[in-house]
Amino acid sequence: MSVAVKAVLFDLDGTLIDSAPDLAGAGNELRAARGLEPLPYARFRPLVGTGARGMVKVALDVDPEHPQFIELRDEFLARYEARMTTETALFTAMRPVLDALRARGLPWGIVTNKAQRFTTPLVRALGLDREAATVVSGDTTPHSKPHPAPLLEAARQMNLAPEDCVYVGDDHRDVLAGRAAGMRTVAASWGYLGAGEAIGDWGADHVIDLPEQLLKLPGMA
Repeated sequence: MSVAVKAVLFDLDGTLIDSAPDLAGAGNELRAARGLEPLPYARFRPLVGTGARGMVKVALDVDPEHPQFIELRDEFLARYEARMTTETALFTAMRPVLDALRARGLPWGIVTNKAQRFTTPLVRALGLDREAATVVSGDTTPHSKPHPAPLLEAARQMNLAPEDCVYVGDDHRDVLAGRAAGMRTVAASWGYLGAGEAIGDWGADHVIDLPEQLLKLPGMA
């Protein structure tokens, strides 16, 4: 990352914001509606990045192949939509990073696989819409990550070449999308990470453990 970075793009859930409490809460609401006891938050958190599919699997052990999956997925999404700003917040350590980017004159944006139905009201509720130079949702382009299209769209909206951008995410598909788009990639180990390959095996240009470490990477000064 020796060439100067001109913009930073962030994944949303698990990178910029901590949405796991509300996603887990919606999962436990599914269980409560069926007379089941709540599961520990720790069961849900690692799989938040897999979206409704993962939350329904954890909550009720139902896979997409199950005949009731679509119905359960839609119920989960409705429950999540009703509570998605209850406990979700910007990661505390991200606030000084965003302030530092502004002070350096570096624009930043959001590229998420979350559907616009959820992204727009959530980003607005957190006040991030007033700061983000671009917000690209999972259905903004015909493809979602790990396809590079959303990242390329974000760069286009910011009038920047992809190679001028760095993408920060907490999932292997974030790194895959960033690399495919020609961006520099940073893996965030404070995120949800999933249950696949170890973060060090994702092929990111850098792995950071704290948000503030982003500011010290080559090209970020």
